Formats: sequence, structure tokens, C-alpha cells
Amino acid sequence: MMSVSENIKSVRSGIALACDASGRAADSVKLVAVSKTKPSSAIAEAHAAGQIAFGENKVQEGVSKIAELGRAGFEWHLIGHLQKNKARAAILNFDVLQAIDSHVLAERLNRIAFEESVRPKIFLQVNPAEEASKSGVTLANGFETALEISRMEHLVFAGLMTIPPFFADIELVRPHFRAVRELRDRIADAGLFADGFAELSMGMSHDFGVAIEEGATIVRVGTAIFGGR
Repeated sequence: MMSVSENIKSVRSGIALACDASGRAADSVKLVAVSKTKPSSAIAEAHAAGQIAFGENKVQEGVSKIAELGRAGFEWHLIGHLQKNKARAAILNFDVLQAIDSHVLAERLNRIAFEESVRPKIFLQVNPAEEASKSGVTLANGFETALEISRMEHLVFAGLMTIPPFFADIELVRPHFRAVRELRDRIADAGLFADGFAELSMGMSHDFGVAIEEGATIVRVGTAIFGGR
């Protein structure tokens, strides 16, 4: 069995290969190691191997790990659904909130950010297949929601994230990645992202290569680094 550090090296090699195939620089894609349900010791091992960005699904679990490991030298991403009553804790602890699924939630974050004198980085979650089991705006209303969020001056609207349907044949997911990238491009062309950002968070352990080929700037990899849950 490979160690966490060896797994990270393998994943980074896969990222580099996908970038090379797409004519992109390997450093154009950020790796977020999805550490949900994993102990702080595993995160510390990954961090010692040079991994900086980590993704947690639940606010309470993430806050506990952040308190233990600290924020210095780490970049903490909340990648799971954010409940409104956890919004303040999320803003005060995480560096990036990736799964903002409505303008209503964004408005709450904007108000709290003003109260706390911070400006958190957020991503709008897109649900390209409109799956009932997943949160996120649709492709049809994504631009309108992006326009509303872009007007919220206490948030850094940095990009889009998506969790498309799972297919054993990864080529079947390609059209979903492509559709979200096209939405990202439309939003970017309209100048709606903040501070020059236009991030695209998509792709996980089984399909990050295709996601990179379709324009991902961030991939979220858990199993291929930390093993099964």
C-alpha cells in the first residue's frame, strides 16, 4: 500500500500529464486534497509532503481540524453544502467556500462578511444535470445568479464549482464539464468575477484528467490520496 506522500506524488503526476495533453502548464491546476472524515494525522502527513490546500465537507469537522492544525501554511476549502446557521463559522475559519448554491445563501454570507470585516472567497456551485440529490444552480439560471452575486461587495466571487453525475465511463462526464466551463467563460466575459478570478473547480479522483482537459483550474481529490472512506 502506498503512503499518503506517494499518493500525492502520483496524483500530481496525473495532473501534469493531463495538463501536458491540454497544452497547459502543470501549475495552472491547483490540487485540493479532500480530507473529509480523515484524521488530522493524515492531513499532517500530506502537509509534510508539500500539500497546502485541503477540502472539508462539514463545517464542524473542518473547524475542529483547523483548530488543531492551524491556518498558517494551510489553505482550507469548504466543499460541502453550507447550512445557513453555519455560515458565520464557515466565514471565520475557511479560506474558500466552494459550494454556494443560491443567491439567498450568498446574501447571508455578504451580510456576515460585512459584520465581521472580512471578504471571503466564494464559488458558485452548478448542478449541470439538475440532479435532485445535489445542490447548485442550473446551467439555465447560473448566469443570472452570478450577476446577483457579483453585486455583493463583501464577497470575492472567484469562480464556479461542480459535482457532475458519476459515470464509470469518464467520457460520459465530459459534456457536463464542458457545459460548466462554457458558463464560466460567459460569466468571465461579462466581467462578473472579482479581482480577475475565473476559477473552475471540477474533477475528482476518477475523472480529474478529463476535468483538466475541459478547463478545470482546481481538482478535488480524496480517495486517490487518502484511500477509501
